[in-house]
Amino acid sequence: MAAALDVPREWLPPALESPSRSGETAAGTPVAAGAGDQAAAALGVGVDAPGTLSVVLGTSGVVFAALPGFATDPQARLHTFCHAIPGAWHAMGVTLSAAGSLGWLRAALGGESYDRLLAEAERWPPGVEGLLFQPYLTGERTPHADPDARGAFVGLSVRHDRGALVRAVLEGVAYALRDSLELLRALGVRAEAARVSGGGARSDLWLRIVASVLDIPLERTRAAGDGAAFGAALLAAVAAGLRADVHEAVARCVRIEDRVEPDPAWRDEYAEGYERFRRLYPALRPLTR
Repeated sequence: MAAALDVPREWLPPALESPSRSGETAAGTPVAAGAGDQAAAALGVGVDAPGTLSVVLGTSGVVFAALPGFATDPQARLHTFCHAIPGAWHAMGVTLSAAGSLGWLRAALGGESYDRLLAEAERWPPGVEGLLFQPYLTGERTPHADPDARGAFVGLSVRHDRGALVRAVLEGVAYALRDSLELLRALGVRAEAARVSGGGARSDLWLRIVASVLDIPLERTRAAGDGAAFGAALLAAVAAGLRADVHEAVARCVRIEDRVEPDPAWRDEYAEGYERFRRLYPALRPLTR
């Protein structure tokens, strides 16, 4: 690539694997090469091999899978990158407004506390009596790759209050994550559980909704709120020689605190809701500009 772009190789730094020692500070502290945020977050919750997903409920939402080998979505709706483990690959889908959607709604409703809003949302049943939310407030990446996509509430009635709006947002983000999971499944990804991180992982209600929509258990680790930083620390431990490799660092340091199972009573409602959600984008896209 450097030759094709007529860029002298000496202008570029060496390419290193994530846990490699790239240098040291003035005080002699080893510095790891490091990783991208999602690869580091996946390590921080223990996703160092195929079988368990990383689900991130941050400003954006991510469904991330370690792969047994290089694989890509034919329509480039997923991102395939090198994992933070030497020789390994990962694929992920991204919805751009996950917890960002909830933050937007909170601000629009006057800044009420998250605890109060989530408590009001919990009083509504799954499906919110037909209310759907499309969380494309800043465009969308997976599966539509459309910067002009926009958000929407569909199915509003006079019965719906702010708790209903909040629950619809939680469910709409979960449906958007399901879009990414379905694309990963098409690549052959099979997962028995997912590890969650990000600010949204603090909400028990949201995790019950996401687990039920994805139909897989979600596990919280001790570092769920700081997954990427913790993953970077694991890479640093390898670079400093404190752990033999990334797999040992994960095995020794990542601990599961609790597990949220899909709610069987919600499964059918969310299966139907997801099919309705999938029809929203093609129906609404011609109306946005």
